[in-house]
Amino acid sequence: MPESTGPSSGRDAIDLDRYLARIGYAGTPRADLDTLRALTELHPAAITFEAIDVLLGRPVDLSPGAIQAKLIDGGRGGYCFEQNGLLKRVLEALGFAVEGLIARVSWMLPRDSPPMPLTHMALRVTIDGERWLADVGFGACVAGAPLRFDAVGAEQPTRHETFRLTRQGAWTLLEAQLPDGWHPLYTLSPEPAAHADYVAANWYTSTHPASGFRRELRVALTAPDRRTTLMNDRLTVRHSKGGMERRFLDEPGIAAALVSTFGLRLDADSAARAAAIVSRLRAEMPA
Repeated sequence: MPESTGPSSGRDAIDLDRYLARIGYAGTPRADLDTLRALTELHPAAITFEAIDVLLGRPVDLSPGAIQAKLIDGGRGGYCFEQNGLLKRVLEALGFAVEGLIARVSWMLPRDSPPMPLTHMALRVTIDGERWLADVGFGACVAGAPLRFDAVGAEQPTRHETFRLTRQGAWTLLEAQLPDGWHPLYTLSPEPAAHADYVAANWYTSTHPASGFRRELRVALTAPDRRTTLMNDRLTVRHSKGGMERRFLDEPGIAAALVSTFGLRLDADSAARAAAIVSRLRAEMPA
C-alpha cells in the first residue's frame, strides 16, 4: 500500500488510512480497476450525500483540510464538490491518473428546460489507457461503480440502474435507465476543470436563491443492496433486487433520521433546525 500521509505532514495532507477505514475498505489499494471499483462502491455507502450546511446558510469550504475534517474525521457527508474532491485526492495519492470534470445537471428536469449552470463535479480516471467515469457525489442516482467513458452508447449495468454515455458534440451525456425509459443525469465538459471552476460553481450552488440545496433537504446513502434517500420529509428505500418502501416523517422524525438512518454526526440543534426549515418550506408551498 502507498505510504499514508498523516496529519503531521500538514493540515491539507490526505490521510489514506483514515479514509480507507471510514469507507470500510480492507486490503491493499493499488492504482488499478479493482481498487477503483471498490472505492466507488464503498464510498457512497459510507459517506452520506448531504448539503445540510447549505440549507442552514453555512458556507461550504472546499479546501482539502476542511473536506477531510468534515467527511473523514467529522462523521459528516457532503455534496459533489466535497465528495468527488475528496475521492480525487485519494486517487491521486494512490497513483491514479485522474482529471476533474464539470457538468451541467439535467436530472429530473423537464426535457424542454433551459440549460442549467455548470454545477456538478465528476472524475475521469485513466487506467492502462482506458478512461473511466468515477462519481461518488450524485446523491440519489450515483452509479456506485466506474463507467467506461468511451463506450459510447453501450448499456452499462450496475447493482442499481443501467447507465449509458453518449456524445453531444464534444460533451458527454450520462443517462440512467428507469422503468419508464432513459433519463439524463448530466452533461460533462470535454476538458478538465480548474479548481477555480469548482469554487465558482460551489458559490452558486451554496448561496444562489435558485439553488435547490437552498430550498430542499436532500440526503442519500447508496449501498450495494439499496438506495436510501430523504427528500424533505419523504424517506425512501429502494432495493437493488426490486421493491420499495416509503414513508413520510414528521419534524422530529426528520431530525432523528439524519442521525440514525444516515449516520450523520450532526449536533441536535443543527438536525432540529434542518427539520424545522423543511416544515416551514413545505408550509409555504402552494396547495
